[in-house]
This record gives sequence, structure tokens and C-alpha cells, in this order.
Amino acid sequence: MPGTDRPEQRRANARTAVVWEALRGLLDGEPLDVLDIGGGTGVSAVRIAGMGHRVTVVDPSPDALASLGRRAREEGVEVVAHQGDLSSLLAPGGPVAPGSADLVLCHGVLEHVTDAAGALATLHEVLRPGGALSLLVAQRHAAVIARAMAGHFGQALALLDPASAASTEPGRAGRRFTRDELTDLLDAAGLRTETVHGVRVFADLVPGSLLDLEPGATAALLELEQAVAERPEYLPLATQLHLLARA
Repeated sequence: MPGTDRPEQRRANARTAVVWEALRGLLDGEPLDVLDIGGGTGVSAVRIAGMGHRVTVVDPSPDALASLGRRAREEGVEVVAHQGDLSSLLAPGGPVAPGSADLVLCHGVLEHVTDAAGALATLHEVLRPGGALSLLVAQRHAAVIARAMAGHFGQALALLDPASAASTEPGRAGRRFTRDELTDLLDAAGLRTETVHGVRVFADLVPGSLLDLEPGATAALLELEQAVAERPEYLPLATQLHLLARA
């Protein structure tokens, strides 16, 4: 892929490798109908379309969808794009139909919805029987550590309380979850959790200058991230949690 030798791309690879490895078993096969909710500029969607899958992106931002269109044309793939969000996903005349997706990506979206349980129930309805949900969310334990290390002790203390976690993260950060909260929400929505991975356990802690200057550092970091991704003792350190669940 062009540009993968750039420092910012190396850091991005270190942050996303665990998710793509977890998805590999689903995507290395027959063409699937894939819905990317909140897919934005299409970084994931275009890559998946390039693997031969039929991809639909639903996102509220017209600017992001315009960028998606340009990216898809540059890569020579087709991605269907609709402006909308989870609340309108299954509305009459909405962008998708119930039981129409083999795989749903919900990456960085659940943090920003008012009703997480209702959102997951909607995604379950979109999936075909046996279909898979790829859920990537920000994790609260790591946020506490990050706030404390930055000297924001009051914010770290507030984040310890699940009841106030949403209100203590203004702006883009949104709500943060723990593993137990997520698996309970998935169970309540009728989705069976298959795997849980810690994402960005160390990638956000390593200085960018080290990856830029030290030969082989990025490859070693990727190997380390993969090695700890499923070890439960390291999950609380992960900036994000990635869960695969089945309808």
C-alpha cells in the first residue's frame, strides 16, 4: 500500500493491527455483505471492498462520505454510501433492511450514542442469523490511567464511577466502557460474544520518535501487541476493546 513507510502510517498500523488480525478469519472467504456504521472516510470500507466484499457505509457526515467516494475511486472499488446514523438505520425507507448483513462494523460509534443497549439491539436486527458484529470501543480503565499520567487527577477520579463516566468525557471522547459492561450489553441484545481483544495496549504509550528512528521498532511493537491482545491481565491497559459477537 502506498505510503506505508511514513512515520504516521507506521503508528497507525501499530494501533489497528490487532483488529484486522481478528477480522481476518471472517474476511478471508466468500464475499460478504458488510455494513460499516459510522464508517466515515472509508479507511476500513475501501480496504474490505478491495478484498471482494460488498460494503455499505452509513455515516452522518456528508464531508466524510465525499472523502469516502474519492478514496473508493482512487482504489478502483465500489462502496455504497448513505448519510444517516444508528437511530435511522432501520427506519422506513432507511439505508439498510433487517437481516441484510453478514458482518457489521461498529468502530468508535457506541461511545457517542445515548442508548447503547438500543443501538446494539438495532445492529442485531440488521444481521443475518449467524452474522458477526465487530465492535470497537474506548475502554474506561485505560482512560483513568491516561488522565492520571497527564496530571488530570480529578478527571481520573471521576472516571472511576461508571454512573458518571459519560458526563466526565465531554466533546469527542464520549462514553467509555469496561469489558464486563460490554459483554452484558451484548448478552442483553441477544448477541453472543466470541472473542475480546485489547487494542493499543502499548501503542499509545510508546514515544512516536522511537518508532520513527529505531529500526525494527514498529515490527517489534506489532508483535508485542498481538501477543498481549487476548491476555486478560493486559486488557485493563488497552485504550480500546475489540469484541466479535454472533447473532
